[in-house]
Amino acid sequence: MSRGRLRIYLGAAPGVGKTVAMLSEGARRAARGTDVVVALCETHGREHTVRMSDGLEVVPRRSVAYRGAILQEMDLDAVLDRRPKVALVDELAHTNAPGSRHEKRWEDIEELLDAGIDVISTVNIQHLESLNDVVTAITGVTQQETVPDHVVRAADQIELVDMSPEALRRRMAHGNIYRAEKIDAALSNYFRVGNLGALRELALLWLADRVDEAVERYRGDHGITGSWPTRERVVVAVCGSSGESMLLRRGARIAGRGAGGELHAVYMARTDGLAGPSVPDVAELRTLTEELGGTFHTVTGEDAAAAVLDFARALNATQVVVGASRRPAWRRLMRAGTAESVIAESRDIDVLVVRHPDTGRARTRRTTKALSVQRVRIGALLALLVPLLLTVLLSSAPAAVGLPLIMLVYLFATVVVALVGGLWPALAAAVFSSLLINWFFTPPVRTLTIADPEHSVALLVFVGIATAVSSVVNRSARQTAAALGAQQESAALAELTHTLLGSTDQMALLLRRAVDMFGAESAAVVARPTKEHQQPDVIDATDGFALPANPELSTREAVDDEHDLVLVGAPLPADRQRLLAAYAVHAGAILHRRSLQHSAGDAESLARDNRARTALLSAVSHDLRTPLSAIKAAIGSLRSDEVTFSHEDEAELMAIIEESADRLEALIGNLLDMSRLQVGALVARSQVVDLGEVVPQVVSTLAQPQRVRWELTPDARDVWADAGLLDRVLGNVLENSLRHAPAATQIRVTSSRIGPAIQVWVVDTGPGVDEALRERMFLPFQRSGDAPAGEGVGLGLAVARGLTEAMGGTIEAEDTPGGGLTMIVTLPAARAPEPLPPDPLSPDPASAARAVPRTQEAS
Repeated sequence: MSRGRLRIYLGAAPGVGKTVAMLSEGARRAARGTDVVVALCETHGREHTVRMSDGLEVVPRRSVAYRGAILQEMDLDAVLDRRPKVALVDELAHTNAPGSRHEKRWEDIEELLDAGIDVISTVNIQHLESLNDVVTAITGVTQQETVPDHVVRAADQIELVDMSPEALRRRMAHGNIYRAEKIDAALSNYFRVGNLGALRELALLWLADRVDEAVERYRGDHGITGSWPTRERVVVAVCGSSGESMLLRRGARIAGRGAGGELHAVYMARTDGLAGPSVPDVAELRTLTEELGGTFHTVTGEDAAAAVLDFARALNATQVVVGASRRPAWRRLMRAGTAESVIAESRDIDVLVVRHPDTGRARTRRTTKALSVQRVRIGALLALLVPLLLTVLLSSAPAAVGLPLIMLVYLFATVVVALVGGLWPALAAAVFSSLLINWFFTPPVRTLTIADPEHSVALLVFVGIATAVSSVVNRSARQTAAALGAQQESAALAELTHTLLGSTDQMALLLRRAVDMFGAESAAVVARPTKEHQQPDVIDATDGFALPANPELSTREAVDDEHDLVLVGAPLPADRQRLLAAYAVHAGAILHRRSLQHSAGDAESLARDNRARTALLSAVSHDLRTPLSAIKAAIGSLRSDEVTFSHEDEAELMAIIEESADRLEALIGNLLDMSRLQVGALVARSQVVDLGEVVPQVVSTLAQPQRVRWELTPDARDVWADAGLLDRVLGNVLENSLRHAPAATQIRVTSSRIGPAIQVWVVDTGPGVDEALRERMFLPFQRSGDAPAGEGVGLGLAVARGLTEAMGGTIEAEDTPGGGLTMIVTLPAARAPEPLPPDPLSPDPASAARAVPRTQEAS
């Protein structure tokens, strides 16, 4: 059986016409003879939508009883038994009622597709999981119902139902979306022009990305390698040299000219094993690319131009930006530069050559590692001694040794000198050898005159070959030394990175390794002096670090704009600066990671405080209604001239006013205390608190204290908490349990010790809460748990959690065995339990009292 096909109508906001489009498509297919049923359609009472479903077969819905309400859901089994060709299923992101086969409607649709039934569905852009936080930031409304992106991406067809914000608002004003009483609120909140415009842009961009993915799949399936300029993609080729930031900025301006433009920087890494640009230079280019909104890529290849073009074609790029060649003209005549090669091979890709500020001037070449002075001196000595020694040996050799063999021997000596001392000693050896050959072995001997012109040419060729061979040998020796140095640097950095990953104190380890690697006396990361702080601040340092008075006794390398890596000791040689720069990059990454961790900690603290503040404000605004309504009703009754109240009735009304005023006073006090707590003006003054004193006090203030039975374990009584906040937490939790548990049942309060924490258990035998809804129960005024069943003056479970977290604790909910809900308040223990030593001769009355569990009867 083949799998069914899924078609989705995507909208930017409610009311754009997704459901109407779905029904229209269903009617069109039914008119062609296709078996179409309406498995579920949410008309929301809109007359036009209801009329659109006329003439289509509708599968009856399934009724689900939940918490005293009857919910209507799609009858999945009925649709499967009916087995239509096409099923219309509205609202893809809908959450099914508890007890359904699947939690989400999109899972129902997956089962229909697996059964070979084609499905047409609808979804709004705000319900996509990846865009949930973006939509919240735009609209201020958090979408509780979401659908995974991969479900929508996997659809065979996605069609956008588009409408301008102005047209949608007119449709709203005409009453075609919401009922009349909701129109004004909707237009001034969610359906503002700015909100609708941003949601429309999200929908268009998301769908454009899906279309782009489909185009790429088509190109790959059909082997199309040419560039299709569906959107502006600019590739900027960089090699890590100076002035390339200008190339990136130019590429960003080009990519930004049209909507959906992309910037890609491609860095050509060397493949010869030699050291390339410095690590900070490449890191700076990467950072700039990300700041410009682009992505940074690294590629390798023997031919830089071919590698750049291969990358651009794989990316379906429209333009390549390269820098103008800065090589001398004579070198460009010998071999084309990268820019020229890219232009020659680009074919259907446009190439922009950008002139560097120093174009036309010879670029200072990055030379390979120079030979040591000692090796050059030894080479110079060999350039003098080896030709003389060969002259002595060859002069005493038999006369049969010809001039060609003599030249080869001297050429070999020149190569040896090049291997030892480099180019200049080898050139000196070549010239000196040619003079010796001319004087001693070229007729007429003992004179610089050469009788045979052929011998003159031979000597000139000898000098040329000796020079060329010496140059090649010298270059090879230098590159070998440079490759060895680069390999040592790579090994050192790889070992450093591996070590840092396993360390908890990365900066201290980095500084110790820097001292060992560079032979320094000490090392530190210091903050640069500012106007406010003239002296540099030491962030991290090894033992015994002190800034020397003489700057020449230390080496500095910039870590970032505000910090330096300082090594105390002899100055580093030039060939070690690259490795030091890499260490500085590692130090910068560690500082940045510290900053991010600090920011994350602050953000978590602010988020926790904001949750508590939000819960409190929402709770107070909700719970103010009951006492205010009572006060207003009582005062209105007392002031009425239509009714004459007895003294008892007046006293009862006055008591209601007084009781409601007390409620208001308590609520306002909670609000002020929590506000001070959130801004730091009021701190949770934690101290040792005896639950045996707090629990009975809280129970005595409840409306039905006789329904609460408590028993505290002796070693689980002393907690580290704020007594006032703990009083409110337990009061709110107990009030919630009393409201929702049956009137004839008891609420039990117990305690237990779990390691360094003490848990207070509030157990009821009420209706309980489904596991999927327990977290929502702690949000302000969720009817799943903490909405008042009658007159509620408590701040609710949301505030209880906020206050508990302010004291460093947690509050969770679990099932009560046999039915009901158990609330667990976990707080830090005041101290570890101390066993009391037995003393039969003089028993301690207090100890004996604490050895007995504290219960309601014992009190």
